[in-house]
Amino acid sequence: MTLTELRYIVTLAQEQHFGHAAERCHVSQPTLSVGVKKLEDELGVMIFERSKSAVRVTPIGERIVAQAQKVLEESMTIRELASAGKNQLSAPLKVGAIYTIGPYMFPHLVPQLHNVAPEMPLYIEENFTHVLRDKLRNGDLDAIIIALPFSEPDVLTKPLYDEPFSLLIPANHAWADRDNVSLEDLDDNKLLLLGEGHCFRDQVLEACPSLRKNDEQSRQTTIESSSLETIRHMVASGIGMTVLPMSAADDRYYSSELLVTKQFKTPAPYRTVAIAWRASFPRPKAIEILSDSIRLCSVGQPKVRK
Repeated sequence: MTLTELRYIVTLAQEQHFGHAAERCHVSQPTLSVGVKKLEDELGVMIFERSKSAVRVTPIGERIVAQAQKVLEESMTIRELASAGKNQLSAPLKVGAIYTIGPYMFPHLVPQLHNVAPEMPLYIEENFTHVLRDKLRNGDLDAIIIALPFSEPDVLTKPLYDEPFSLLIPANHAWADRDNVSLEDLDDNKLLLLGEGHCFRDQVLEACPSLRKNDEQSRQTTIESSSLETIRHMVASGIGMTVLPMSAADDRYYSSELLVTKQFKTPAPYRTVAIAWRASFPRPKAIEILSDSIRLCSVGQPKVRK
């Protein structure tokens, strides 16, 4: 039994396709197939049920794959411990962020981090929370930046700052001259939202119960999009309004003749941005430096968590 064979079965269980698993493992499909069969023969059990159209993990295979994942994580920890023992800030750090944080944080975070840890470049990924969660768990990412609530076994979570929401409206909107708006004002207005799967969408609906009711009963009151930037363009064109996190609320690309940002009346809705990392990650200094840098460069000067 080798770590390579364990990696083969973990990857195959995730992909459920020999060709895709072989591609991820950077080997040929026959090589991966032979490795999986060799391990099954050694253990004397079938880990996978094979057919012409699918590959499925057997019940005993699920338990073996789960244990193999733990072994791979521990072996990775051994390698990282050796490297981290030399200098925890001298190797790349793999950082993920959700779509509504990454584009607005990284332009500020990268130069800030470069000043304090120039030998620790960032590998960056933006994705949905559930995808980042899996990649953190599997060791594909070292730390992820998400919005609370977030909970995962054997993963540490640290709140960084609270970020208020703002309202973005066309400059010719009837509310353009108001000092601020209330959440109740949004009840009867067409609102542009991110599509399902984005946690920020859920946070906006949670802050506005009447909007959640409308969203559950009918899709006619909302327009959905895949990104905040696409929504910004639609608001500028005059099709509706949207709620944005403060870091995304500046009127980039457009002058005040097209877009206006309004603050909500107190208490304004907000989200708590946090960092999460595996409890076993052997470079705590890197996480500390990353956390401090995020606080220092948090966009829009939101309330920083201590």
